[in-house]
Amino acid sequence: MPGENASLLDVSGLRVSVPGRVLVDGLDMMLERGEFVAVLGRNGTGKTLSLLTLAGLRRPDGGTVRLGGAAIGSLRRQHVAQRLALLPQDTDDIFPATVMDTALVGRHPHIGRFRWESPRDCELARASLATVGMEELSDRDVLSLSGGERRRLAIAQVLTQSPEVYLLDEPTNHLDPQHQVDTLHVFRQVADNGAGVIASLHDVNLAARVADRCLLLFGDGRWEFGTTDAVLDEERLEALFGTPMEAVSWRGRRLFVAGAGRP
Repeated sequence: MPGENASLLDVSGLRVSVPGRVLVDGLDMMLERGEFVAVLGRNGTGKTLSLLTLAGLRRPDGGTVRLGGAAIGSLRRQHVAQRLALLPQDTDDIFPATVMDTALVGRHPHIGRFRWESPRDCELARASLATVGMEELSDRDVLSLSGGERRRLAIAQVLTQSPEVYLLDEPTNHLDPQHQVDTLHVFRQVADNGAGVIASLHDVNLAARVADRCLLLFGDGRWEFGTTDAVLDEERLEALFGTPMEAVSWRGRRLFVAGAGRP
C-alpha cells in the first residue's frame, strides 16, 4: 500500500479548460509510491488534457503541478522524462524500425549526448518486450504489426523508460480482453514495486480491480478523488457516465453494469 510522505506528484488547485468551458477546476491530489490511480469520465471531460498537463506538456490554466517537489515547468524536459513517462492514446509509426529499436527509444532520456545504448539498456528493452509477450518479435518491422501489437510495443517502450511516474492515457486501447487484463496487471505490479501510476480508463470494472484510488471527472469543473471503494457507487457512476448503473455481486466482487433496466 502507498506509504506516508512518499509523494511523487503533487497537484494543487489545478484548472484545465478549453475555450468557453472549464473541464477541471481546483483539483488537489497527490500520487504516492506504490499507488495506482484510475481516471474515469465520459469522452470530452478532460482526461487526456489533464494527463498532458500533469506531464508538463500543457500549461495549467491555474494551479501547480510538482514532480518530486519541484514545479514541473521549471525542470528540463530530459530530467522530467527520466522520472515520468507518458503513454498517449495512440502512437504513429512513420518510419520503418524494428520492434527492439522502438522499445529502446524509452532509454533515450537516460542516455547522454553522443552515446549509444549500453548492454544494460538493451537488457531492459528485452525484459520489457518479454513482459508484454513480444520478445520473439524483436526483429520485426513495426509497420508490420497489428494495432494490438503496436499498443503492446508502446507499453514496452514506457516500461523500458523505467520512470517513477507513469501517466497512461487509455492503456487498454486496441487490446483484446485478455491483454487488457494483462496490461493492467503489469502496471499494478509496477506500482507495487514502488512507482506511481495514473491511468485513464473507460472500463469501471477494470478500474475497480486494480486502482487504489479513483479520480472522477465530470467535465464541468467538478471532480471527486478518493479510495476506489468510497467513490465507485451507483449514484456517482450514473452522474459520471450519464446512464443508469447497477452494482451486482459476482465471485466476491462488485461489478457495475451500464444501462441497467434498459432493453
